[in-house]
Amino acid sequence: MTITRRDFARRSALTGASVALVGSVGALATAPGALAADDPAESEGFDGETGKGRRDPGYGPLVPDPEGIVALPAGFSYRIITHSGVTRLESGEYTPSNHDGTATFEGPRGVTLLVNNHELKGVRSKWKHPVPLAEGLVYDPAASGGCTVVEVHRGGEVAEWVGIAGTSTNCAGGRTDWGTWLTCEENSDRAGENGMTKDHGYVFEVDPYDRRANVDPRPVKAFGRFDHEAVVIDPKRGHAYLTEDDSAPNGLLFRWVPPHGFKHGRGQLRKLADDAGALQATRCYDSGGRFVDDLSRATRIGTVYGVDWIDVPDRDGRTVPVREQFDDGDITRARKLEGMWWADGGAYIVSSYARDESPGEPHDGQVWFYDPKRRTLTLKVLLGTGGQFDGPDNITVSPYGGLVVAEDGDGGQHLFGATESGRTYPIARNELNVGSEAEPEFSEFAGVVFSPDGKTLYASIQNPGILLAITGPWRRRRPH
Repeated sequence: MTITRRDFARRSALTGASVALVGSVGALATAPGALAADDPAESEGFDGETGKGRRDPGYGPLVPDPEGIVALPAGFSYRIITHSGVTRLESGEYTPSNHDGTATFEGPRGVTLLVNNHELKGVRSKWKHPVPLAEGLVYDPAASGGCTVVEVHRGGEVAEWVGIAGTSTNCAGGRTDWGTWLTCEENSDRAGENGMTKDHGYVFEVDPYDRRANVDPRPVKAFGRFDHEAVVIDPKRGHAYLTEDDSAPNGLLFRWVPPHGFKHGRGQLRKLADDAGALQATRCYDSGGRFVDDLSRATRIGTVYGVDWIDVPDRDGRTVPVREQFDDGDITRARKLEGMWWADGGAYIVSSYARDESPGEPHDGQVWFYDPKRRTLTLKVLLGTGGQFDGPDNITVSPYGGLVVAEDGDGGQHLFGATESGRTYPIARNELNVGSEAEPEFSEFAGVVFSPDGKTLYASIQNPGILLAITGPWRRRRPH
């Protein structure tokens, strides 16, 4: 049932919805109805990099790495699991490059399984280490991207093999409750464009437990064809939520509603008809019932928008890209809709930044929470311009409380946390300079996710492609 603007305005008045100001660091509340704000008395004067000033809300200052890979707090350590051009697959080829979205799964006999995206765009000749064209696992033999499955054994042994090949620009994605990975193509080239031999811009399912299930890859066309970023599945309702990272015009947040009687499970998505269910885009409105054209309009933590869902006319974008099929007054857009994570009964959704291409206030990152029961979007994290962190991308909810975010911004690149009380803190800093001494350049972090037992934080340095396992004295935080 659609919540009308009048209903939403009345509900907001009854609940006394309020907002809290935020400065240059993020604020977070993990409970769907909670609000959070920075506490200047706590954070003023503290430098998370040096540890000088007031007490660090995290694990202390970052210690430079003598190996020049990643700086971590004292007591923490890392291990390189895969390294493009260094480690090898079971088949003998080198690990592909450009690691991105990742999920972990509990394997047999203490094995941790990871599915690792490789964000490789264009023809294979562009890349030194594309995803190998493993027999039976290739969608488009011209495309360079795909996924690998990594097995990390209790004794430290590592094995890696191809899960899918011949896809393009595999960026984020999402884990399913039935133990598979949905990998998303952030590229919508048609067959015949840029050397491709098949249409791209789809979601594919990869099974880390059963290699045979990955044979003859088929796109889930019901989820639409556009520059996909991430996807999560509502385990109660079966809806899929999908982000789009695109601009001119800015991208959209989508919902896929399954057809009547459909039940998720292994192998079920590939059986769907191309037009199964309904693909819809968000239309937001504020507590006064006014239409919101772009999520950059929100400038205060705790801002709550009501959400309507508008059907997509042509989900495959045969003649007009999906995001261009709507008039500007029809739907709500956002710049760089990136990672998502399902927790607390809803979806945490990242908008990486907003600049001149967005109509609202500039910012260095937002995290929203979509509550499917209330059909509301609530702003949980807001990174003001010029702060310590910028450009949030991949995201996970920590088993120890709060969020862990992979940074893809300007300058230094971090994994950073955000506590329930609203403070951000560094967890890791990329120290691998892929530029020059005169003009240093540090690649983004990606694929941040905890192991099933919560003891290991996995994350990747995208360029050249290094998958890290970070361990240390993780601790559960006291509720705010």
